[in-house]
Amino acid sequence: MLAAIRPQGKPDGVWALPKGRIDPGESPDRTAAREVREETGVSGRLVEKLGDVRYVYTRRGVRVFKVVSFYLLHAGRGRIDELDEAMRIEVAEARWLPLEEAPRLLAYGGEREMARRALERLSKS
Repeated sequence: MLAAIRPQGKPDGVWALPKGRIDPGESPDRTAAREVREETGVSGRLVEKLGDVRYVYTRRGVRVFKVVSFYLLHAGRGRIDELDEAMRIEVAEARWLPLEEAPRLLAYGGEREMARRALERLSKS
């Protein structure tokens, strides 16, 4: 299973992976675990880095180059169906998706690729 979110303001069926900004002094892998916990309510233990997605977008007329790192985590404590009010600022819904279907269900190409990598990695275990 894969923990996915529907970001606030996105229509039903738009599934994405939890992610967010790195806090000062925080490592990228710690950020990944924190963001998963904050956006889904489920804690996770780091397994490995899956890869990076690089893209460009325009914000207020300025081109922004962005790199998002994705990590494979093993689910721990928490319930994905119990979002508190703080979580709902960014997340409309959190849900488990079957990992085998995630490469088809996730809305963004780079995230679909990360789901494929997770599936490949776990099938080797």
